[in-house]
Amino acid sequence: MSTERPFGRALCAMITPFTASGELDLDAARVHAAHLVAEGCDGLVLNGTTGESPTTTDAEKAALIEAVRAAVGPGPSVVAGVGTPDTRHTAELARQAEKAGADGLLVVTPYYSRPPQAAVEAHFVKVAEATDLPVMLYDIPGRTGTRIEPATMLRLAAHPNIVAVKDCAYDLLGSSKVIARTSLAYYSGCEELNLPLYAVGGAGYVSTVANVVPRQLRAVLDAFDRGDTAEAARLNALTLPLAELMMAAGLPGAVTAKALLGDYVREPLQPADREAVDGLRAAYEDLVQSNT
Repeated sequence: MSTERPFGRALCAMITPFTASGELDLDAARVHAAHLVAEGCDGLVLNGTTGESPTTTDAEKAALIEAVRAAVGPGPSVVAGVGTPDTRHTAELARQAEKAGADGLLVVTPYYSRPPQAAVEAHFVKVAEATDLPVMLYDIPGRTGTRIEPATMLRLAAHPNIVAVKDCAYDLLGSSKVIARTSLAYYSGCEELNLPLYAVGGAGYVSTVANVVPRQLRAVLDAFDRGDTAEAARLNALTLPLAELMMAAGLPGAVTAKALLGDYVREPLQPADREAVDGLRAAYEDLVQSNT
């Protein structure tokens, strides 16, 4: 992969399939991963929020990486979420992910303890130095309670292993400033900002919605890269009703994605009710039909 897009453009924040009894379903993970790559995903991000990582064990996380790596082969990037509130545990997961075959690491800001910026910076540096893998920082203050401030991002960009950002900060101005001043590859983590961030120099996206419509999301970037910005805007607009229902209608993305895929969530999450499923299905079918 290029330094501008170290993990590709179109990445899926992949679900972690479970059986009806709540066990890790590696067969389903292999099938889903292969399907996503066949439908245009350049890479897969495992063991993130959409992958219900707070509910999976360290051993399950490693097993999932190994299974997906084997299923998709050496071409697509496999990025492993390793974020925890504990720096030592995060570094341990980073080393485990490297051994399991990951190409990169997704490292979220330590959550709940809400560390100050100097501590945030120290955390990322220690994890980045735990392996030789490239690191994607995950800036999502709505979940963690702590922003990676642009000034901190500028300092972290100097570290050779820190190469990318999954951006869920909802600060296009701040992100644009960092993009302009560093070589960090910015990936949108919010579907409604996939195209806007790409237009100001972003590298692509890491998308939960891509679990169900990978080809339709990639088509937006393809049109933009062809120079057809009007078509990119049109295709992007078509994705918004489904993206809103999946990501901004009160249910976690793991729940809505699995509602459409027919998979099981792990407690404390609960499956979507019939009304939500019907609405999601209708929006999904509208999007698929509009792109055929």
